[in-house]
Amino acid sequence: MEKTILVTGGAGFVGTRLCARLAENGNKVISLDNNFTGSELERLPNVDYRTGHTKDIARLVPETPDIIFHLGEYARVEQSVFEPELVHDLNVVGTRAVVDYWRDRKCKLVYAGSSTKFGDGGLTRGTSPYASTKAANTELVKEVGERERLPFAITYFYNVFGPGERFGTYGTVIEIFKQQYMHGSPITVVSPGTQRRNFTHVDDIVDGLLLVGEKGHGDEYGLGNDESFAIIDVARMFSDDIVMLPERQGNRMQSELHTDRARGLGWAPKRPLKSYLDEFLKTHARGSAREKRVLVFSTTFHPVAGLAEDAFVEVMREMPQVKFDIVTTVFSQDAKGMGAPVQNAHVYRIGRGSRFDKYLLPFLGYRIARSLSKRHRYLFAWSLMASYGALAAVFLKRSTGLPLLITLADQNIGDLSAAKRALLKFILTDADQIYGSEAQEHHATKIASRVAMRQSMGEGDAFANQFRFVYTSVIRRKINV
Repeated sequence: MEKTILVTGGAGFVGTRLCARLAENGNKVISLDNNFTGSELERLPNVDYRTGHTKDIARLVPETPDIIFHLGEYARVEQSVFEPELVHDLNVVGTRAVVDYWRDRKCKLVYAGSSTKFGDGGLTRGTSPYASTKAANTELVKEVGERERLPFAITYFYNVFGPGERFGTYGTVIEIFKQQYMHGSPITVVSPGTQRRNFTHVDDIVDGLLLVGEKGHGDEYGLGNDESFAIIDVARMFSDDIVMLPERQGNRMQSELHTDRARGLGWAPKRPLKSYLDEFLKTHARGSAREKRVLVFSTTFHPVAGLAEDAFVEVMREMPQVKFDIVTTVFSQDAKGMGAPVQNAHVYRIGRGSRFDKYLLPFLGYRIARSLSKRHRYLFAWSLMASYGALAAVFLKRSTGLPLLITLADQNIGDLSAAKRALLKFILTDADQIYGSEAQEHHATKIASRVAMRQSMGEGDAFANQFRFVYTSVIRRKINV
């Protein structure tokens, strides 16, 4: 018998596979997604796609569905530390609206909780906005369902992998490793590397969701593969060329696996990680190896430094395996003859030690960078801010195609003259990825007329996003000191 089924997050990784299966089974399927992490992976002809925020669910979906699968929340643990307001908007405001909609429609709700609440014996529940909001939402759903006698079930996913994974800012670890492998980049592993994960294939997750949607009621439907892997061991399946990254807030060491209730419905994982990766490695060649080397542009540098430059120095100290070539100015007499403050960097300065040196950087800095790019196979180019150094970086990108990341750090771009706005528009439009605070990215979007600041950097994307995460962590630490 045909059912009307609503899937929030239906255009995402798990949601797309779930919508496909539900539609194949003869149901009327509605997908509600704000496309926060990108556009739909694949528009299925027999799925009704509606675009919008879950806080507007009552207006966007006036129908009364038989089942709601609520997958449409912010879903990255460590990145959530930098975006608490966004997490609150999606996971608190949005989910409360979904719960109100469920109470009004009196249908069944299947909520996708998070296994992070079980991490390290429950100790990781409060270590990130993602973990804390997801844990609170499971309690909200359970409380409302039991108090008002509404049908509900709560599931917990364990490290989903498979076709359709995303990379980039909100990427999953297996897809990040795959992208780094195919582009010849080193594989990046967050220290200590011994943290273990129960990787579960997306189709096993969908199998579980369908069973829980049909037969499940209550809490604790864990959907996870029994076999766990240390992250460092997974990385070595791809390559021994590994770069260790600093430890991250919210990064749990392990999670308890609770699958008894799901197995009681007849569910069991069938698709192991090792088989999936063996097939991938058999059908995909590793890209030509790149150096562990990044080309950096900065208008000023040590000893003339602000927050952005100081944070960069700390990043270099925390990543000794990576080499950094820094194109900058003399700018001050104090900087004449000054080398790099760390051993894994080399500084190339232009000018004679005055503030006018910055006007030479787009031209002479570009010439130095062009020469360096002929000698090294860089992972990507990085400009600390969207200023004169960024102009040299843009010229280099245009001539070589080297992917370009621009971080805005403490840069004020909200109130600029017309001339500076025009210059900034040129810089921001040509960069592959721009990263800053929510306010900075909002202003940058208006200036450059870009749909997204954090778009893919192509071959440099997987490594650059991991690197950017380290830099953002240092910036945040310095601001909060």
